[in-house]
Amino acid sequence: MRQILKLLMVSALLSALVFAQTGKTQRVRFPQGRTTAVLKGAVVRGTQDRYILGARSGQTMIVHISSREKNAVFAILGPDGTALPGAEEGTDATDWTGTLPLSGDFSIWVGPTRGNATYTLEVTIR
Repeated sequence: MRQILKLLMVSALLSALVFAQTGKTQRVRFPQGRTTAVLKGAVVRGTQDRYILGARSGQTMIVHISSREKNAVFAILGPDGTALPGAEEGTDATDWTGTLPLSGDFSIWVGPTRGNATYTLEVTIR
């Protein structure tokens, strides 16, 4: 019985750690008639929030992030899982504009460069 309880506790702890590392995942919804969505959030050190939005090849995407302590950055992945040039993880992107190479769901990953970060993310699709 004790071994089962230990296994359950370890399993719960591991599940909590995995969840903590992923942060939130949210689909971006543009207000009717608008091409820009403004999203507010906060990430804890060691986590990333993920925003998913559908777009078509040839459209222009503009992404800007701001944070009070200037410590929130993003990376953008295309529908094929490849990072978009200039918005790869590790580039500490805060602004990005580009023509989308593919159609499908794009992912914007937001994380802190240090400590925790409260941020405002603006995404425009034209």
